[in-house]
Amino acid sequence: MALLQISEPGQSPDPHQRRIAVGIDLGTTHSLVAAVRHGSAECLPDEQGRVILPSAVRYFTDPANGQVRRQIGFDALHAQAEDPVNTVVSVKRFMGRKLADLGDTSRLPYQLEDAPGMVHVNTVAGSKSPVEVSAEILASLRQRAEDTFNDDLFGAVITVPAYFDDAQRQATKDAAQMAGINVLRLLNEPTAAAIAYGLDNSAEGLYAIYDLGGGTFDISLLQLSRGVFEVVATGGDSALGGDDIDHVLADHALAQAQMQAVTPQDKRAVLVAARRAKEKLSTDGSTHLACALSGGMLSASITREELAQLARPLIDKTLTAVKRVLRDAKVKPDEVKGVVMVGGSTRMPAVRNAVGTFFGQTPLTDLNPDEVVALGAAIQANQLAGNNDKGELLLLDVLPLSLGLETMGGLVERIIPRNTPIPCARAQDFTTFKDGQTALAVHVVQGEREQVEHCRSLARFELRGIPPMAAGAARIRVSFQVDADGLLSVSAREQLSGVEASVVVKPSYGLSDEQVAHMLREGFTTAASDMKDRALREARVEAERMLEATRTALAADGDLLTPEQRAQIDTLMAQIGARCDRGDLEALEAATKALAQGTEAFAAERMNRSIRQALAGRQLDQL
Repeated sequence: MALLQISEPGQSPDPHQRRIAVGIDLGTTHSLVAAVRHGSAECLPDEQGRVILPSAVRYFTDPANGQVRRQIGFDALHAQAEDPVNTVVSVKRFMGRKLADLGDTSRLPYQLEDAPGMVHVNTVAGSKSPVEVSAEILASLRQRAEDTFNDDLFGAVITVPAYFDDAQRQATKDAAQMAGINVLRLLNEPTAAAIAYGLDNSAEGLYAIYDLGGGTFDISLLQLSRGVFEVVATGGDSALGGDDIDHVLADHALAQAQMQAVTPQDKRAVLVAARRAKEKLSTDGSTHLACALSGGMLSASITREELAQLARPLIDKTLTAVKRVLRDAKVKPDEVKGVVMVGGSTRMPAVRNAVGTFFGQTPLTDLNPDEVVALGAAIQANQLAGNNDKGELLLLDVLPLSLGLETMGGLVERIIPRNTPIPCARAQDFTTFKDGQTALAVHVVQGEREQVEHCRSLARFELRGIPPMAAGAARIRVSFQVDADGLLSVSAREQLSGVEASVVVKPSYGLSDEQVAHMLREGFTTAASDMKDRALREARVEAERMLEATRTALAADGDLLTPEQRAQIDTLMAQIGARCDRGDLEALEAATKALAQGTEAFAAERMNRSIRQALAGRQLDQL
């Protein structure tokens, strides 16, 4: 009797019907879509055979009928010099950010405005958010994939910089939803590159993923071993990339020609020419930068050595982040087995030479640096869609910054430390500070400092309905859960009564890149002073707790004390108050200890009274 095949393990019921899942690299300057076809990942081309889609969207008025229309990709890019105000490029840099976060915007040709959520760009089509512009790009890639397979898309894995915060990740998800894409997972770009290289080369060991794209820089240290991809440490700068090199080169050319870019058209034209010259210098020793400006013709000669010198401060900035990641992982450069280069900007010989010199080895450039992230995302999408023709992949991304709660005294109690593999869940028990407390405020923060004011506030919510109890009697369990996309949910539950409250962190868009960049650096440079300040704050909290308990006891049973005893306790309490104001840690701890010792007899008398009251009027045989 023949066997009837239902399905292979992990496959769809029809062995010939596979779910169409793709990987999308939503890049700052270029975007790509890739899929696993015929057993290997490949980037999907458009009708002209081009796999790259410039991340550019132009809004314009059709002269034929006056209707507002849009151009996406190469068509938009070709029009940016003549219509820079309505041609939005590198919009990824605006994702989840306020106008104040962007710093100097004088170089940008756009009319930017602050709006609820994040900065918007004014165009002839109205005010457009980065989410809307990104959705146009994603929708174009979705259409390309569906045309390629002549079928609907099941879902996509979309890559993001490892240093994208919650707000930027949520904005990316919103853009995908607007484009009609089911997001299977957000995947860090360095991890996607590791998937592609790890599978293609069967490499094992400790690898650095150096990802310098058009607008962002990521550095991740990964352990590749037997199909397990573990991110050991990660860092970077979400406001540093090839665009910055273009600006530096453009400024140099203008200075050399003693000219200025006055109009938005001028600014865009010189940037386009600078980018073209930069790309030319990756293969040639010298080139000519030329473009027409409103003040005349700009013409400047530039050599590869000059470009390397201009870009050196920016390259050094990336190496500073590399050093920080190695320090986090407690490894030296010579312990890294290989360095994977990702991102179009790594084609620059100056970048490759600087990275190679730092690590003492030639970086790996086997795969196209523009395509490697999309290829890795496609492999992961194929797995998540159930098309498991090569077995399961285990991916262990990590949290870039610690997550915790505010406790008494404005201190941070870390629940999940940075570099913890995700997805993950952690819980910790807390209690009440005052007698009869029936509510608890929960403040969720992110960062590496000891004080709340130096960390980023993520969310606040309240747990109400706690039964009145003595201070310290309640048991409140606060649970943190981070999903595979790095998004956070927090819940608080009082264990005795069962009352519960929770929040899914819906980030308020707009964490500045300066905040992101400084969080880790400040965590290292201020560690000693932070710990000293934390110890003082904890001592103050303990002193306040002792004072509160003593005041409550005096109000209830103060009649047990003689006037001399009461005066002595009042003096000890006053000394604590004076020490709190002075900020002397040792003196404050000594004063708190003195009050605890000075009230021991009073506590014993209170205990005796309670026992007598409990036994009053009761026979021995009743006990």
